[in-house]
Amino acid sequence: MKIVVLAGGLSSERDVSILSGSKVAQALRTKGHQVVLIDVYMGYEGDDFDADRLFAENYDFVTDAVIETEAPDIEAIRKLRRNQSDCYFGDHVLELCRAADITFLGLHGGEGEDGTVQAALQLNGVKYTGSDHLGSAIAMHKGVTKGVFLNSNVPTPPSRLYKREFMGRGYLDDWNDFPCVVKPCSAGSSVGVQIVSDREQFVAAVGAAFRYDDDVLVEKYIKGREFSVGVLGGKALPVIEIIPRDGWYDYENKYQEGATEEICPAELDPVIAERMQREAEHAFEVLRLKVYGRVDFLLGDRNQFYCLEANTLPGMTPMSLLPQEAAAAGISYPDLCEKIIELSLKK
Repeated sequence: MKIVVLAGGLSSERDVSILSGSKVAQALRTKGHQVVLIDVYMGYEGDDFDADRLFAENYDFVTDAVIETEAPDIEAIRKLRRNQSDCYFGDHVLELCRAADITFLGLHGGEGEDGTVQAALQLNGVKYTGSDHLGSAIAMHKGVTKGVFLNSNVPTPPSRLYKREFMGRGYLDDWNDFPCVVKPCSAGSSVGVQIVSDREQFVAAVGAAFRYDDDVLVEKYIKGREFSVGVLGGKALPVIEIIPRDGWYDYENKYQEGATEEICPAELDPVIAERMQREAEHAFEVLRLKVYGRVDFLLGDRNQFYCLEANTLPGMTPMSLLPQEAAAAGISYPDLCEKIIELSLKK
């Protein structure tokens, strides 16, 4: 097949996306596919564009994919674009996608994960991997996700949604449960997330979170073990436990080698693991997700677990959480990439 892998973009997870996309493209090439890896924002900026040639050459825009300890400077990325257009899609991106049999979305966060790219591809007659625009939009916004969970009896920590437009004197006074977690509603990879222990820290953290998003979710802090459950084709994969060596599972601990220990299958009571898997499938269904994704959990006191959120385009390096879970289920990384394509072509 001819496959375009879209990576990069303008989200805070740009570096993660480039690494995911690079690994996916390499894996699909080992399966005999013609694969073009392209930055969705930069596009193909050469003057010699020829889609057939790029597929034949297995064009790849990445020479060295590295994730830094901090999220990238997006304004600096914008300035690197040759045409300085305000269009999200770079030169020739949609032409390449239309020439392919399917587009593999290696994007994370921002427009790549909030449903807008999915809607644009659908309107342009492009087949793509993963959830559609509606499920992506629902799951991307933590406040909307929380409402769906509460309405569907998915266990989740108590929370409160705050909007920038209502910020004013006394607006934050109704939250008095500390410690708590402050999260921008539509940022991924824990960007902008803070755990705070008192009101002074809380007010500062909410203000900082508004730099990333107009909506901020404040959630009761649950002290416990962290788990994630991948879902592939509607069925849960083995549970994986996430154990940061220092602090909590923030941006640096997610992506710096050796910062976090991951155990899969998790060392967990089989009954609890089974319940967590079924709840992951339930969350996947009520959020209207398709093909694949990942659902995150905390296990607190008395074996009570809480569902935090779902990730519709989880990391896709071989050592990312979902591929590790697939490997524990006997699915190799290249086979996983092909399976995602196979399921996406049927949706």
